Amino acid sequence: MKADWLVQENGVCSLCERVREWDLIAAEYRIYRFLTEVEDAMRWATDSNIDQVQLLSILRPLTRKLILNCYTVQTRLPEPNPKTGIAIASLYDELGLPVTVQTESHLPKATSPIHNHGTWGIIAVLSGQQKNTFWRRDPVPDFPDRIEYVGEKVIKPGEIISFTTDAIHSIEALGDEPTVTLNLYGETEGYKRFMFDRDRASAKHF
Repeated sequence: MKADWLVQENGVCSLCERVREWDLIAAEYRIYRFLTEVEDAMRWATDSNIDQVQLLSILRPLTRKLILNCYTVQTRLPEPNPKTGIAIASLYDELGLPVTVQTESHLPKATSPIHNHGTWGIIAVLSGQQKNTFWRRDPVPDFPDRIEYVGEKVIKPGEIISFTTDAIHSIEALGDEPTVTLNLYGETEGYKRFMFDRDRASAKHF
């Protein structure tokens, strides 16, 4: 099953209702059409005072629609840097529309720090496997940035995982081949984006 998932501030990874792929097949569906639909959804969410959970429920099917129909997404696959273990290819960058669309490649065993995104995010695994480990804030007076482990989920090809602004996770590429993902993000609010040090119960802007 090509599942869709949602992670919120509490670190719980929840299974989402998803649209049948057959209903997403479209002729000549390009990135510019996808971006227009994303922009319309974001504007509607703002005008209607819709929260991120509802917005993400609209954006996940659009992301899957893009993957199914757009040849560019399937071919713009960056080669991971042997030193860093990661590579990023931007699929869209235009002043004025607060959206990031990119593909990422991670070598096997490449990991990320524990972090949030400071915005909503959607990650679709195109190939390989990505283990997501989830955390939530667990502050105490002396350590206001302390976090605790919640759980983990391996995201497989065809699956999509989405995050609200304050969701905290770390990732690891599994298997013997690079893990390739399509990533969609809103506009990052820098003061809300953090990298966490679990051992020191601390956080810093990321």
